[in-house]
Amino acid sequence: MDYPFIWFILIGVLWTGYLTLEGFDFGVGALLPVLGGRPRVGAAVEESEKRRRVMLTAIGPHWDGNEVWLLTAGGAMFAAFPHWYASMFSAFYLPLLVLLVALIVRNMGLEYRHKRDDDTWRRRWDIAIVAGSVLAPFLVGVALTNVVRGVPLDADFEYAGSLWTLLNLPSLLGGATFVALSVTHGAHFLALKTDGSIREDARRIAWQAGLVAAVLAVLLLGWLVTTQGSLAVAALAVVAAAGLVGGLLAGRAGREGLAFGGTALTWVAATASYFVALHPAVMPTTLSGGASLTIENAASTTMTLQIMTVAALLFVPIVLLYTAYTYWVFRRRLSTHHIPEPVLVK
Repeated sequence: MDYPFIWFILIGVLWTGYLTLEGFDFGVGALLPVLGGRPRVGAAVEESEKRRRVMLTAIGPHWDGNEVWLLTAGGAMFAAFPHWYASMFSAFYLPLLVLLVALIVRNMGLEYRHKRDDDTWRRRWDIAIVAGSVLAPFLVGVALTNVVRGVPLDADFEYAGSLWTLLNLPSLLGGATFVALSVTHGAHFLALKTDGSIREDARRIAWQAGLVAAVLAVLLLGWLVTTQGSLAVAALAVVAAAGLVGGLLAGRAGREGLAFGGTALTWVAATASYFVALHPAVMPTTLSGGASLTIENAASTTMTLQIMTVAALLFVPIVLLYTAYTYWVFRRRLSTHHIPEPVLVK
């Protein structure tokens, strides 16, 4: 049994699950000042706060569970492909550190904004939520696009570039595409999970953000197909584009479930195209005298991968069932009339 190949696929599945699920709550966080209204005075402040609380309540049962996919993906890379993990985290040390800080600050905002009944307190945490929700998908897009594009690894698999090496046009395009797709995905999620004026506004924003995402996605996937691709990558790019277009059209027609499914399909197909384009490498080099990391020379021992496979067979179904159960339990729509007056938590 080809255990390195199996774990390469499983890591791709974990990254796909992370981007598909965390993508929508990144989008909701980024849309907080757009769909949450702009607080002014009097009743407008109260209505804006209720809209924001509806948005954050919609992702409240899910966002921390969604982040488990990232932790699991990182842990699986460390255990299954330690050389890949070491080279990647060495090359992307600063961007990944900023990503970690962005996620921590964002999560603090989600946890602490309701702890005090004070407009200034909530406004500052809202800034943290928005900043983290935009910065995180951007940095993930930059990192993953650089991995597929290739980085300067020498013959000892050591990174020979700098921070500026990572800020190339394809990677920046990848980061911008991930942000735009997250916003579109999040708007479709809010249209599916809310009712009233927020639902209508979310449908409008989803269409507008989706058009931007479509343009960026065409450029990104076009680059991927022409420079890194194969027939399979091209087919996945077509599926990703079809999912996005279909989702936007479904959203315009008021079919929020199909719209959300369309952008979810886009995330799945786009992430899969990245990993198909990457195989059999896990971190290709751009240096003529360098050495690329592959699924064979970066993998752990066969015994390690066998033990990991048994553990995955036992626990992955449990995680999937638990995740599906939480989405089923919290499936009902929310509106501002469900939100009580703010209560100070001491």
